[in-house]
Amino acid sequence: MNIKQIRGKDYILCGWRRKYVRLTPEEWVRQQVLHQLVTEYGYPSSSIAVEVQLTTKRRADAVVYKQDLTPIMLIEFKAETVELSQKTLDQIAVYNRQYKVPYLLLSNGRQIVMAKVEEQIIFLENIPEWTQLLN
Repeated sequence: MNIKQIRGKDYILCGWRRKYVRLTPEEWVRQQVLHQLVTEYGYPSSSIAVEVQLTTKRRADAVVYKQDLTPIMLIEFKAETVELSQKTLDQIAVYNRQYKVPYLLLSNGRQIVMAKVEEQIIFLENIPEWTQLLN
């Protein structure tokens, strides 16, 4: 991870936004999990967009797209100190009303909740590999 100080504050290089952004606890989790999706699960970095505008007031922390630019997964990041709960799941579920994607991922860096959205939400034990996600 490429970190530098600007005016006494830590910034991290975000490869998806191609710029340095303030290194907050949530940003640290974002960079770690996205790096993991690319290096361990085979997600093309070009398939991931961060800070995606949903409505005038809401943004998704990250969205994963298929090659045809159809969104396939919404991702919500929390700082390590924030417990993943029904409230955080509800937050991403509200975001999914607009996108209607088949996969949701929540992470606070310590925990990952992976879910498939069908008639109801089905919790998965693992993050799907990129090729599994597309099938």
